Amino acid sequence: MTVSKITVVGAGHVGASCAQRLAEKELAREVVMIDVVEGVPQGKGLDQWESAPIEGFDTLVTGANDYEPVAGSEIVIVTAGIARKPGMSRDDLLRTNADIMAKVSAEIKRVAPDTILIVVSNPLDVMSYVAMKTTGFPRERVIGMAGVLDTGRYRSFIALELDVSVADIQALVLGGHGDTMVPLASYTSVSGIPLSQLLPQDRIDALVERTRKGGAEIVGFL
Repeated sequence: MTVSKITVVGAGHVGASCAQRLAEKELAREVVMIDVVEGVPQGKGLDQWESAPIEGFDTLVTGANDYEPVAGSEIVIVTAGIARKPGMSRDDLLRTNADIMAKVSAEIKRVAPDTILIVVSNPLDVMSYVAMKTTGFPRERVIGMAGVLDTGRYRSFIALELDVSVADIQALVLGGHGDTMVPLASYTSVSGIPLSQLLPQDRIDALVERTRKGGAEIVGFL
């Protein structure tokens, strides 16, 4: 169902990509990007909107440096915070990003008190808690996106290993967004065939470990 407005806080790589996907899928009539760096959300928003005739979407994409345009957003997605660098764990980001999340959450509560908040910033589990405590929103309105991302990584690694379509893989990852996540290998199947019948245990263990370290693997290339 298309909503009226979705706001993305943070216009970096993740935030800008998120805004573009939202627009291309027409999940809202308007997507707003917010960032503290002057000109960045405005420029990226304009660039994405100018692609609308080519990609065939009508979602308006705009940018701003203040939080007033967030008002009326049914959903706010927070990607703001410093990014991980090679060698950093998600927990290394804790102090700095907790301060950023608290400030962002307070502004969101002020201008969009009825919104649903989706947290992307790392370390995700702690940032989701900070957002919930700062806003006072009920827990069902503060959502961390980790489960979908970690499950997607797990499925993509299995697809590479077996040279099959990701659509054929049924899998689920539970737990926190970090080294303690739990890919449910015993409940993983490919077109209904248990993964244990297709791969030896050492390869399954390697895929589970790669999933747990998936974020660090990407950061290592950047």
